[in-house]
Amino acid sequence: MTTGHLVAILACAVLIAGGVIPLLRRLALRLGIVDMPAARKQHADPVPLLGGVAIYSAVVVSLMLSPERLELVQLGSILVGATWVSLWGLWDDRRPLHPAIKLASQVAAAAVLIASGVEVLLDLPTWLNLAVTLLWIVGITNAFNLLDNMDGLAGGVGAVAAACFALMAVANGQVLVGAMAVALLGACLGFLIHNFNPARIFMGDSGSLFLGFLLAALGIKLRFPDNVSVVTWMVPVLVLGVAVFDTTLVVISRLRRGLNPFTTPGRDHVSHRLVALGWTRREAVMLHYLLGGALGWIAVLISFATPLEAYAIGAAVAVGAVAAIAWFERRWRDDAPVTDETVAS
Repeated sequence: MTTGHLVAILACAVLIAGGVIPLLRRLALRLGIVDMPAARKQHADPVPLLGGVAIYSAVVVSLMLSPERLELVQLGSILVGATWVSLWGLWDDRRPLHPAIKLASQVAAAAVLIASGVEVLLDLPTWLNLAVTLLWIVGITNAFNLLDNMDGLAGGVGAVAAACFALMAVANGQVLVGAMAVALLGACLGFLIHNFNPARIFMGDSGSLFLGFLLAALGIKLRFPDNVSVVTWMVPVLVLGVAVFDTTLVVISRLRRGLNPFTTPGRDHVSHRLVALGWTRREAVMLHYLLGGALGWIAVLISFATPLEAYAIGAAVAVGAVAAIAWFERRWRDDAPVTDETVAS
């Protein structure tokens, strides 16, 4: 696949996502698929929730521009699984579902991927590879659902991650991952035109679950033939490190306070804490983008590293993450709680 083809996929995705959103906004308002104002939310008026439909449409349509024969079985399984979780997310946007139902839908989607051969391939027993695959897919899918808590946040972090996957896929000659990553990048950029603060539309669960599932699948599919799996498993973890860190912080913080980490609405995400410390919402979101880019660059370095070099870098990142969690929790305990005015939708 040439650079021109990738540019065409990118441009098509941007135009579709950005172009259909005005229509989707009107449709969402007419159907009542909106995020209503509430005490813990920033917006004072109902905001449409069909942005995820724009992202989905942009990815699927732009992939049709690929001139090469993609791995049809695995491409189909990825899109079927992503469509499945997105549809359940759309239902949840319209009428909230029980968390167990959403979890079951994600496990079913992960099973579709595994059945088609999209699975983690580490030097582990087969059953353990399957368990890691399931945990990764469900975990990243929900991590982006949790990350969607401020204007432009999940879409921008997803765009940065997709760009990193696209660059590494192209460098390693992986057509499927490259095409899907470029399509997702374009869809996120087109969506951000309307979602960056102040947002005129939200992606909703239909968008955040689709985004997380697709990125999780791309992380599994990305391969590095010139290195070993004992090193390269760290690459997707780092590329998606912003979402992983935010979810880890929230889970630890809520468990420490005796709360259910997945069913308790909270204002304890990294973005909320930064705003509580005096950052503007745009500054908090931009910091997430910068951290995502930095972790992506580290992931590129690790993809070429020896095991000793890779684990030295990985250990340094892990220590930094633990220190950051401890610092955030200490400030969270000492500072005044976040007020409603600091909370984005």
